[in-house]
Amino acid sequence: MKIKNTTVLKSVEKPGRYSAGEFGQIIKDKKDIKARWAFCFPDTYEIGMSNLGVRILYGALNSEPDIWCERAYAPWTDMQEQMRKHGIPLTAHESGDPLREFDIIGITLQYEMCYTTTLQMLSLAGIPLYAKDRGEDLPIIIGGGPCAYNPEPIADFFDCFSIGEGEENLVEFTRLYIEMKENGTYTKKDFLHRAAAEIGGIYVPSLYDVKYNADGTIESYTPVCDDVPKRVLKRIMTDMDKAYFPKKVVMPYIETVHDRIMLEVYRGCIRGCRFCQAGMVYRPVREKTPEVLCEQAKCLYEATGYDEISLSSLSISDYSRLSELTDGLLEWTDDNMVSLSLPSLRVDSFTKELMDKISTVRAGSLTFAPEAGSQRLRDVINKNVCEADLLRAVNVGFDAGKTSCKLYFMMGLPTETYEDLDGIAELAKAVIEAYYQNPNRQKGRAPSVTVSVSCFIPKPFTPFQWEAQDSMETFVEKQKYLESKITDRKIRYVHHDARVSHVEAILARGDRRLAPALALACERGFCFDAWDEFFRYDEWIKVFDDCGIDYNFYSNRVWGEDEVLPWDVIDCGVTKEFLKRERKNAYIEKTTPSCREKCSGCGVNKLGGERTWCPKKTEA
Repeated sequence: MKIKNTTVLKSVEKPGRYSAGEFGQIIKDKKDIKARWAFCFPDTYEIGMSNLGVRILYGALNSEPDIWCERAYAPWTDMQEQMRKHGIPLTAHESGDPLREFDIIGITLQYEMCYTTTLQMLSLAGIPLYAKDRGEDLPIIIGGGPCAYNPEPIADFFDCFSIGEGEENLVEFTRLYIEMKENGTYTKKDFLHRAAAEIGGIYVPSLYDVKYNADGTIESYTPVCDDVPKRVLKRIMTDMDKAYFPKKVVMPYIETVHDRIMLEVYRGCIRGCRFCQAGMVYRPVREKTPEVLCEQAKCLYEATGYDEISLSSLSISDYSRLSELTDGLLEWTDDNMVSLSLPSLRVDSFTKELMDKISTVRAGSLTFAPEAGSQRLRDVINKNVCEADLLRAVNVGFDAGKTSCKLYFMMGLPTETYEDLDGIAELAKAVIEAYYQNPNRQKGRAPSVTVSVSCFIPKPFTPFQWEAQDSMETFVEKQKYLESKITDRKIRYVHHDARVSHVEAILARGDRRLAPALALACERGFCFDAWDEFFRYDEWIKVFDDCGIDYNFYSNRVWGEDEVLPWDVIDCGVTKEFLKRERKNAYIEKTTPSCREKCSGCGVNKLGGERTWCPKKTEA
């Protein structure tokens, strides 16, 4: 938001969050504009400004001469207090206009714990929370991002959702809006109907009736119109070399989470980790060529002057032309003192050659994610790495003078036993021992290993979507048990707050019956629940209780494979049959090879018939 009131700015932390006017922001003449977007990120300015998806969609919409997309971020709590005190509405960053005055408000939903912040942004904008309470004079509210793959807990608050990748369908969505406004046929109801029927990847919750069984499970989702799809298939960009990518970005005046060039290398993942939602919903893999990537990186460097390039993907070491790409980048980055960083490396593909090329890997500590302590459990989750891979990788680092390592694990995975937890402690010890056995280690310096353990959350569109999450009591017991097994002072043990994971699981597998609880949480001031200092577990439980919601129904029970799932109205491309097959393989500890080794028949490449990425393109 853009605040001009200097008295208010002087009274809040980091006024640079609200001053706007950044280099690279896009300003347009309103008389040339036929549709105005406000793209909202329901977290702080520093986090939202670092989001690559927002940068891409901001640029894609603004590349249309008669569409103007502006930005808005969640004000920090001190600014929220001042806004309510002085009657200041939530405004857009570029123009300073209130969000109520826009045609379309887009909200990216990156994680479930941002739901209350989303509702607080609507409240600060003076926009009724429930879609049914908003008239023709208020903006269309459209959601997108990873959480849109199960939009049901927040469906009552949104007019529609963009499912999948939005570069094309958000422009098509806006073009339909402009067309209907210009020819006089626009009403919100008719526009949403046509968008759902004619534009691939648009889900309109009000066009689907939901019925429930006596036991609380879902009986059915039924479209209320014959021309609305029974399931909404996600949209994807098929040719990433031709996909929109910004030639310049908005440059913040204050430090953000990622002050660097974010270079999107490819989308999708060839792996099939059975707990990982992103690895399933972002399929299929679509790579950019090194030539295009090098050109985009140099263009952004010249536009921004950033001295670091982060190669972004779900698993960068799985990029099939990584060596060619890094060689191409190093031809000019070294001379310009620009470093390369790789945020996601697998232990089975970490090499000395790669470490020598990547300066941030050389400078920082080693970071790997074995996920489970035993080979048995790694086979259950289909991690497809072994202890030997990890020890080989850390020795590459120790050879180069590294002394510290961070290992990521998950607790509460299906079939987990206490022997698997023992394996976490033993694996950390093995890394310490590998350091002392390495003849090239830094003599006289002690190693350190950080063991970071998160809590398993059953996520939609994964083979584990039907599994129960461990109870709070079980998580606490396991966390204390693992702590007792780690006795070496060179090993540091940290774990996530199980209470946050519990609420996240409830929201991840929730349905429309959670809407009253979210509205009540908003009324009671919940905001920034992803931030430790604001998360209030006991008050969350009270909200659920006050709304008569059996929250453990969503988080702590095993769901039947024949149940209608809240997200069954969405088609992410991966079939339920494949997910069931993978769940069965998990219980017999059978691994599935990567997509590059062998096609496992997940269904994502079967186009045609009712399952097409875009109806209009298929007809054409």
